[in-house]
Parts: sequence; structure tokens; C-alpha cells
Amino acid sequence: MSRTRILLSDDHALFREGLAGIIASQPDFEVVGQAGDGLEAVVKAAELLPDLILMDIQMPGMDGIEATRQITQQQPSIAIVILTVREEPERLFQAIKSGARGYLLKSMSSKEMITLLRGVAHGEAPLAPSVAVHMLEEFRRLSRLVPEKMQTEEITLTSREQSVLGMAAAGLSDKEIAAELSLSVHTVKTHMRNILTKLQVSNRRQAAHAARFKGLL
Repeated sequence: MSRTRILLSDDHALFREGLAGIIASQPDFEVVGQAGDGLEAVVKAAELLPDLILMDIQMPGMDGIEATRQITQQQPSIAIVILTVREEPERLFQAIKSGARGYLLKSMSSKEMITLLRGVAHGEAPLAPSVAVHMLEEFRRLSRLVPEKMQTEEITLTSREQSVLGMAAAGLSDKEIAAELSLSVHTVKTHMRNILTKLQVSNRRQAAHAARFKGLL
């Protein structure tokens, strides 16, 4: 049976050694190294190439978030799970943006931690239940901001852009639109790029839908 190779990074030696003992007792896990700070974690990650790193978020010198960012840039295949003493929503999102695949609390039971870490091997993103609640709350907050921005942001299309988009929505190709409007294909493509940028969409179908929704067509 293949074992998940784990590097532990925590500045508290006693906690790190205790965690190493818990993990090493599992038949599917292997502790391949330990680091006492973020810089050492970056160095050992490059040397040992573990499958998984358990990274303390608060360490002297280079903290866990910066170490996570550097390791993710250098070895993106390594899964990094952040360990922290308390819930800090702001730090949680910093860690996720830096490349962390999970965020666990040190107060959880060893059985729960082992279960969540096993999920990493199957592509899961381990999150302590209370941390997951914070993420959902943040997503809800962001989802409420999007409609407000759309309502207050005035978007205008020039008459030429409206003509180009109207024909594109009707199914005409760039070449056909160019012929209808006596324009070059390059000019039509430029108009279409401007339309997509203004409406913040990625294709013609989305542009037509957004323009109709905003009363631009």
C-alpha cells in the first residue's frame, strides 16, 4: 500500500513531535521530515518533495502563508494544509489565495484530523466544520455585492457596437457582419472585443444575454 508522505512545519517542537507520532502510527501515512519555521519548510519541501505539508500559520520569520505561497509556486503538486489555533477568517482567505488546499484547527481531535487528511489523497479540500461556515458566509456576502454593483454601474454601447452585437445575436458571423455594415472583419472583431470587455462576459451568447438584461438591445 502506498503511503502519503508528509512534512510537518510548526515552531512548537513538542506539538510537532506529538503530531508526528499520531501520523506515523497510521499505516497509510509517513512523516518524511519536520520544519521549525516557514523558511525551513520551503527548503525541505524542495529537498523531500512530500505529498502533503501540514503548515502552522503562525511562525517566527517567514509565516505559514508566505511559505505556502512560495512552495505552491515552486512545487504546485504538493498539497498544503494550514494548521491554526483559532479561527481567523481573514487569514483563512489569505491562506487559500496563497495555495493552501485546507485549513484545520489544532483543537480538533486526532481522529477527525486523520480522517480529513486522508481526504487530501483523494483530491478533497479538508476544512474544519466551523471554518467551512466562515467560507459560506463570505461567499454569501460576496454574492450580495455583485447584484448591487450591476445595478449601480452604468454600461453604454455605441450605436455601432449595438449594431454589431444585434447581428451577432442573430447568428451572423464576423464576415457577414462586416459585409452588412461595410466594415473590415478586423474592425468587427475590435468592436466585439470592446463589447465583451464592457459587459464583462467571455462570449457572444453571454454578451447578447447581458445586453438584453440591461436593456441595451
